[in-house]
Amino acid sequence: MQQAPEKKAELKKSCVNCGAELLYAPGTTELKCEYCGHSQDIPENELGFEELELNTYLDSLGHHSHSQSILMLQCKSCGANQHIEENYKSLHCVYCNSPLIIEDAQKEEWILPGAVLPFQIDQGKAHQIFQKWVKKLWWAPNKLKKASLDPQNTKGLYSPYWTFDAQLFATYTGQRGDYYYVSVPYTTVVNGKNVTKMRQERRTRWTPASGSISGFIDDTLIKASKQQSGKIPRKVARWDLGKLVPFDSSYLAGFVTEKYTISLKDGHLDATKEAERIADRWARRDIGGDTQRVSSIDMKLSDETFKHILLPVYISAYRYNGKRYNFFVNGQSGVLSGQRPYSFWKIFFFVLTILAVLAAIIYFTNQG
Repeated sequence: MQQAPEKKAELKKSCVNCGAELLYAPGTTELKCEYCGHSQDIPENELGFEELELNTYLDSLGHHSHSQSILMLQCKSCGANQHIEENYKSLHCVYCNSPLIIEDAQKEEWILPGAVLPFQIDQGKAHQIFQKWVKKLWWAPNKLKKASLDPQNTKGLYSPYWTFDAQLFATYTGQRGDYYYVSVPYTTVVNGKNVTKMRQERRTRWTPASGSISGFIDDTLIKASKQQSGKIPRKVARWDLGKLVPFDSSYLAGFVTEKYTISLKDGHLDATKEAERIADRWARRDIGGDTQRVSSIDMKLSDETFKHILLPVYISAYRYNGKRYNFFVNGQSGVLSGQRPYSFWKIFFFVLTILAVLAAIIYFTNQG
């Protein structure tokens, strides 16, 4: 019986010189050997992105044409599904740092990514950004500062997202509001006498409005995974999607890849809600005037397509007093955000010192 060919994302690319695994070099289009320095170009995909027709996937008819098996480990603590590359010798969840058991790994089907945003900064740079931030923290626990010294605590993750495109058409009814001003008398007291003055007050003239709107909605971005905790902050979750490149598994070499846990169907529901908000904005713009009321919108989406994309982020997980803290660095821009713990004892002794100084000042003042 002939053995089935290995799926594309599982293929390891070896160095032709020394046989070591080639890893993606952030900010380039190259794979590089960290042992002998040999580099290999990642071939450019001239076909560009492939937008998949949405309805066939929602109906499960086209699922197998752009899907593959990938080896996944699920974190029992936070629920994240992760594909761990071989070069990560310490198997710990990138979100919560809980141990991952290699024996629990399972082959799972996933819809192939249509595009990837390659890392633009490497782990060393991300760790420097994290260290610099930690050094500026007042009353941070010493354990946090020690943890920030180990670059292994900062791991690169490709986080999954759905993007949806659609043609939008909608009819609406509502009201257009135009501001106008009227002079209104009022009474005030001047030098003990009641004096009548005039002031301008704003009014709104409402007129019925109705019409239709249409347009193309491009790349509605929907997060495709969720954990019990460890959500990527909004400040960090901003990428320039204009830098997306067609998916090539070479860009994943050396990084953790998270599998989507929010289904395409649920992602589409979120995208539809966003389309409704877009339709409301377009209707208000079409109504015009100074303010608007939208009574009803009948929206239809057509020519819907989607992509599964992977976006880069570095994560450092840290525990203090039984609570987990996550720190995130955008793998494209270097923007950092995260929660920080406070050292009770550092604050306690600081307050104690201030009280001692104040007591000394009062004592010597009274002695004088």
